[in-house]
Amino acid sequence: MKNIPHLRGVPSRVGPGPYRVALVHSFYSSRQPSGENAAVRDQAEALGAAGHEVTVVAAHTDSLEQERGYAVRAAVRVATGRGRSPLAELEKFAPDVVHVHNLFPNFGTEWLDRWRGALVATMHNYRPACAAGTLFRDGKACTRCPDGDRWEGLRRGCYRGSRFATAPLAWALRSGAAAHPVLRRTDRIVVLSERSRDLYLTFGLPAQRIVVVPNFVDVSDHSRTGNADITPPSTGPRWLFIGRLGEEKGILQLLQTWPRREHLDVIGSGPLESKCQQLAPDRVRFLGSFPRKRILDVLPGYTGLIFSSLAFENAPLVLPEALASGVPILARAGSSVADSVRKYGTGAVYHTNDELPRALQNARTVFPGLREHCRKVYTEHYTAQSWNAAMTAVYEQAVSDHGVLTR
Repeated sequence: MKNIPHLRGVPSRVGPGPYRVALVHSFYSSRQPSGENAAVRDQAEALGAAGHEVTVVAAHTDSLEQERGYAVRAAVRVATGRGRSPLAELEKFAPDVVHVHNLFPNFGTEWLDRWRGALVATMHNYRPACAAGTLFRDGKACTRCPDGDRWEGLRRGCYRGSRFATAPLAWALRSGAAAHPVLRRTDRIVVLSERSRDLYLTFGLPAQRIVVVPNFVDVSDHSRTGNADITPPSTGPRWLFIGRLGEEKGILQLLQTWPRREHLDVIGSGPLESKCQQLAPDRVRFLGSFPRKRILDVLPGYTGLIFSSLAFENAPLVLPEALASGVPILARAGSSVADSVRKYGTGAVYHTNDELPRALQNARTVFPGLREHCRKVYTEHYTAQSWNAAMTAVYEQAVSDHGVLTR
């Protein structure tokens, strides 16, 4: 890419759109299902449907990791920012605005300073401040690295449990989140929840550049085909957990204190699956992983969704999926989902596992009356239309910052 000239911004005009938008995304491996990958695909489709001209400049881990020396090149790229660049494709498409979703680990970051046009970035996780991207370690939320102990993640091997794998990330993050190339360069930083906004503010990001735009789920073309193969219990309340069976989701603690008389279905898989099955009471069923359409099929049959995460979270798609289905949420305090439940009154929040039985008892009475309210909150805040309106405003602000530039 060394022969590419120093690029100037290329917005064709300043105004409310429609825009030519280039989404830049490094797709994670299909071996680990990613909500980010799904969100980028959904957003590209939604932008196109709203009249914007869209291209996705992508790098796919599934294909790149087959190349000899991939791991070494990826490590160098993450540590130094040098490597694969989308500039050639961006120059060809000439977008009004570049929207970065994820560069890790298949794109470098050096190209960002060469792109002089409008730039927007969505923070799907906390990787600019945390090697693991989750701000979670040892069973609880952790902000040691962004709080100033820059090498704690390396000492603990926070990325994939390996100091060797963590080293490139730790080196790249040594100056703090505010100095991260994406966050330093971008005109508007899109975060997915108010909790994420508050965290990024504590990391030193300027408030005027941070905008909250939650993820959406488009159910406009979804028609339920029935769920006879996964029928919930026919009597009593019906509870559902959807998520990765990993430590950060609080699934072990949930199962350890789950009342034996309550029915719980678990959708998802992960490293703790076997341990979860060993701990689970008799009335807990493990249904495996489902695609979204199937999740939307079965959700309406449940009394409530249980969200037991111990992490801050960002904006898991299960939130709008549940609301679209009219299913209230019982969330453990401390996550972005619990914040949303409190703000919009779409369920209830419990603070400790000891409170769970009483919370479930109260939810039995309250949740049936919240179903229509949940659908209303979804319609007002989590549809493709509401996302498009908010994102178009973000693009307008970013393009306006640069004015009309010549090619």
